[in-house]
Amino acid sequence: MTAPGSGDSRVKAVLGPTNTGKTHLAIERLCAHSSGVIGFPLRLLAREVYDRVCAIKGPREVALITGEEKIEPPGARWLLCTAEAMPRSTGERAFVALDEAQLSADRERGHIFTDRLLNTRGREETMLLGSSSLEPMVKSLVPEAEIVGRPRFSVLRHGGSCKLSRLPPRSAIVAFSAEQVYAVAEMLRRFRGGAAVVMGALSPQTRNAQVELFQSGEVDYIVATDAIGMGLNLDVTHVAFAGLSKFDGVRQRRLTPAEMAQIAGRAGRHQTDGTFGTLSGMGRDVAFTDEEIYAIEEHRFAPLANLFWRDGNPRCENLDMLIGDLEAKPDEPGLVPAPEAIDLAVLKRLAEEPEVAASVTTPALVARFWDACSLPDFRQQGAETHSRFVARLWQDLRNGALGSDYIAARIADLDRPDGDIDTLQGRIAAIRSWAYICQRPDWVLAKEEMAARARAAEARLSDALHGRLTDRFVNRRTAVLMKTMGKDVNLLRVELAENGAVSVEGHAIGHLDGFRFVVDPATNHDDRKLLLAAAERHMPQLLAQRASQLIASEFGELTIARGEIRRGEQPVANLYEGKSITAPRIELARELGALAPAQRTQLAETLEVWLAGELAPLAPLAKLEEAARDPQAGTELRALLLAVIAGHGIVPRERAGLAHVPQDRRREMRKLGVMIGALDVFVPALLKPGPRKLLNAIGVDRRPVREDMASVIPGAKRLPAGYRHAGTQAIRVDMAEKLFRAAHECRAGAAGRKPFPFDSALATSMGLLPDSFVRLMREAGFRKQPVPALAEGAFGPPAPEKWDWRPPRKDRQPPRNEPKPREGNAFAALADLVR
Repeated sequence: MTAPGSGDSRVKAVLGPTNTGKTHLAIERLCAHSSGVIGFPLRLLAREVYDRVCAIKGPREVALITGEEKIEPPGARWLLCTAEAMPRSTGERAFVALDEAQLSADRERGHIFTDRLLNTRGREETMLLGSSSLEPMVKSLVPEAEIVGRPRFSVLRHGGSCKLSRLPPRSAIVAFSAEQVYAVAEMLRRFRGGAAVVMGALSPQTRNAQVELFQSGEVDYIVATDAIGMGLNLDVTHVAFAGLSKFDGVRQRRLTPAEMAQIAGRAGRHQTDGTFGTLSGMGRDVAFTDEEIYAIEEHRFAPLANLFWRDGNPRCENLDMLIGDLEAKPDEPGLVPAPEAIDLAVLKRLAEEPEVAASVTTPALVARFWDACSLPDFRQQGAETHSRFVARLWQDLRNGALGSDYIAARIADLDRPDGDIDTLQGRIAAIRSWAYICQRPDWVLAKEEMAARARAAEARLSDALHGRLTDRFVNRRTAVLMKTMGKDVNLLRVELAENGAVSVEGHAIGHLDGFRFVVDPATNHDDRKLLLAAAERHMPQLLAQRASQLIASEFGELTIARGEIRRGEQPVANLYEGKSITAPRIELARELGALAPAQRTQLAETLEVWLAGELAPLAPLAKLEEAARDPQAGTELRALLLAVIAGHGIVPRERAGLAHVPQDRRREMRKLGVMIGALDVFVPALLKPGPRKLLNAIGVDRRPVREDMASVIPGAKRLPAGYRHAGTQAIRVDMAEKLFRAAHECRAGAAGRKPFPFDSALATSMGLLPDSFVRLMREAGFRKQPVPALAEGAFGPPAPEKWDWRPPRKDRQPPRNEPKPREGNAFAALADLVR
């Protein structure tokens, strides 16, 4: 039953969970030998590795052999195969590897993997790759094998249950029927713009094209059957199970923990951690048990107790002897008879037909007949229907080879790219049958030409199927909008045509009627709500663009300076205090008083929209103003917000009134983009040149503006906005806070030791002079300790600088004798809003 390899051949079993680099190791070992072969569970995997090895060894030295495809240059030394197409002989190749060897326990194909595990050996090295659950069977059946365990590169953790609408991007959803795959993909099309679809019934070309949709980022979700667990390497961070049971050909059963882990392990590749969970809200919710979660996270599974076996080299003297050998029971412990596979079922059915049995009279015909019965049932129609197809095929094969005209006609009948998804899938399955037939060495006349025709037809049908799947399950416009809804509105490519048509990232969403947005009338009901949300998000940008077009046609280019809107040096409108800093009131220049009232009103409205677009960099300040108007914020928090607003995004800490703001309310400030520093309370986003220039231009902040907002500048009596004094220099307040935080981190790292070391390299890199650095740190409570001098006659580097820290004065309210804000300024205006 077993055929051990040569005495000097090493057998190594590399076992472990997914994402351990087992296949990568096998490829390295294959390329290190003078010749070799690797058997894979899927044609898609064999093709993927074939491309990788070709890049290393060159296409003239590498062969790809599967049931439906054969690329075998003369003298090819390295072979990539499916397990069924793997050469069964021993010792002809220096290296042999079998991937996913635990499939020896699979009901349908397990006997193939068991046969290769027991009998196929490399002349110099043999490698068995698989799950750690296979270890006891390897020890029992291949005692000479060296067991090597490999840990997973990344961590896999349970992420709980999640609704489809809340799934994180870069997720894979696993379902166990075509109907469920389609249903989930359709819902993702509505909620998230679409999903790629991968099923075992798809051709490799279609699967590759769908995977590329996901890998390229065009869609953020992929819906697949459990075929995804067999080595498809995807950039998936989360795997969601739509169900935890499947039909295994005999009954509906719950997945084993090892099967769950094989699928869940697709999440997180190499050093990237992953999560897995279930999909809720799908009618009947599913959930993992605590034992299953533990087993998947810790990669601990019940060991395999049996492997399926069937004689891999049956005698073909006559049909009865052939069937007897195929039904024989193994005599090796740990092996059990394989369930009746479809090839054996077809053989037994046709052997009972007198006309077929009478035509199989010699051992050569018996072997040829068994080859015909071994034709895979690509169409998944069952033994009864498949046996009729084989019977028709045998009528020609028993008398010789199939004519090329007959094969060409069958291929031409199927080579039609019209029809729906199910129709195209059926044609691809049928074409795969003819591609398999054309690859047999003596079944078809002009087999090379017919095989090429079959491959070309499959490629055309695959392209058509990919197009149908994409059209049905990917809404590119929705996908683009969903991807961009969370981005900065200023980063999006929003286009407004001269006729008012509006598009986002090249996809039309509607048009502007004056300053009113109208949704694209061709939009279906499902997309309408999303487009309205997108339009609302982009409306300020759209209206500003529209206003700019109208203004340009009347005035040309406009600018803002010294509290005025100007065309060149001529004022068009003056800006006065409005309801808030970010919404100043516009008053047209006196020169425009001659316009008719209707024209003045239209021009004022257009300028307001244009100005709102120009003031977009002040959005962080507008966010604070909105929060300050909210009565739910509470008086303490609102007072602090008003202080920051009055300081135009910056207020010294001692004047911020932090003493009355509870710690839990201070977290809300961080959500609003406000940082509470050691010396200042400030909004980092408002320290950029754009917002500072705008505040100065509209006349709100009269302080000078530093064009580049450099980190450190020379000191001056009147500092530019955003800076504080640091000795003879000035430093931007966020850079000062960066220094203070670094010092506190060093203090914490010193574990309470006083004084603690703190290097001034960061300050030097900013441009602070030593004296300025020391004076700045003193304001935050840090005191530099004297550095002890070296003893007389001693040499060496100077001692490191050490510092001590004492808390500066506590937060306090502004003194009662501080002058009240002047009536009419921005602070007073905002105070009115919250009374």
